[in-house]
Amino acid sequence: MRIVFVYWPFEDQGSGLVIRGYSEAARALGHEIEVYGIPFDRIPLDYTLELSSADAVVFLFEWTTRLYYGDRLDLLRLISSAPRERRVVIDGDGNYNDVLRVDDDWNHPGTEEARTWVEVCDALADKICQPTLHPLRDNVIPFLFYAYDPGWERPFDPTAKEFDLLYVGHSKFRWEAMSRLLSAVEPVRDRLGRIGIVGHGWDAAPPWADELSCADRYRSNPAELAGLGVEILSPVPFSEVVACMDRSLCNAVLTRPTFRHLQIVTPRFFETPAAGTIPLLVLDEGHVKEVYGEAGLELLLPERDAHEKILDLVARPAYYAEVLAEVRSHLTRHHSHRARLTELLRIVEA
Repeated sequence: MRIVFVYWPFEDQGSGLVIRGYSEAARALGHEIEVYGIPFDRIPLDYTLELSSADAVVFLFEWTTRLYYGDRLDLLRLISSAPRERRVVIDGDGNYNDVLRVDDDWNHPGTEEARTWVEVCDALADKICQPTLHPLRDNVIPFLFYAYDPGWERPFDPTAKEFDLLYVGHSKFRWEAMSRLLSAVEPVRDRLGRIGIVGHGWDAAPPWADELSCADRYRSNPAELAGLGVEILSPVPFSEVVACMDRSLCNAVLTRPTFRHLQIVTPRFFETPAAGTIPLLVLDEGHVKEVYGEAGLELLLPERDAHEKILDLVARPAYYAEVLAEVRSHLTRHHSHRARLTELLRIVEA
C-alpha cells in the first residue's frame, strides 16, 4: 500500500522523526509512505507530489493555524486524490473537540474556532483519529500514532554526561508542568549539576509568535529559571533530538494541561527512553502505567517528596538503567512503528 501523509513539517518541532520511522517500517513490510510536498534538504523525509497512485491519504494535523496558510486548490487536489473511505485525519493536538480549557491551556480560543475545526475534519474524512486511548467524542478512533523505534536507542553511560537534568521541548502551554519540576528541583539545587532547557519560548517569545498571534501560548518565567541556574539552549533539528537528550543523566517528559486531561501522547514520550538517559516522567500515574507499563512507575515524579526522587535518580543511575531496560523492552513490544503501521493499515482498510 502507498500512503501519502499531508503534513506541515518543521525542522525543530513536530513529528519528522516519527514519520521517518513510519517510512522505514513501511519499507520493511512492503509498503510505501511519503510526505506530500517538495523536497527540503533541512527536513529529510520522503517527499512526493504524485498522488494518482496513492492508496490512502493521511492528514496529520498538529497545528490548526497552518491549514489556512496553504493553497486551497492544493487541498482540493488532495481530497480528490483518494476516495473518502481511504482518507484519515490524525488530530494530533486533540482539537477535534468542543472548547477545552484546563489551567492556563486551551485547545481553541472560542466556540467558533472549535466548530470550524470540527467541520474541516469532517469534510476531509469519516475516520478521525486522536493519539489517546480515551477520546471524548464517540466517533473518534483511539490511535496513539506516535511510536518507539529501538533503532534510536543509545547506550546509557552515566559517567559521560554534561547535565544532571535536561528538558528538550518548547514552552507552549508547558509552564505549569515546568513549574512543578522546578519546585522539586529548588530544595536540592545545590546538590545537582547543570540543568538545561532546549527549545523555543523559555527566555523570549519564539520568532513566529507575532506572525501567528500566539505569544500568549508560550508563557514562561525567565527570572525564575535564571535564579535556579537553568541554562536556556537553542532548539535542535528533530533528527538530533535523541542525541541532544543523551547529553544529560536525566531528561524530563512534560505535557501540557489539555494533553494531560485528554491523555494524549506526543513524540517525546517515545524519543526520551531511546536516548541514553533516565526519563523523569512529569505525568499522571495512570497515563504512565498505560504507556510504559509497571516499570515506568519507577520513573514517575511523585506528588510528594518529589525532590527526593530527583536525588535518587542522580544517586543510583545503575538501578535506573535496569528500569530503563524494562521500559525499552515494553515499548518495543507494544509501541513500535511496525505495530503502529499495522494498526494504521487496519484503519485505512476498515
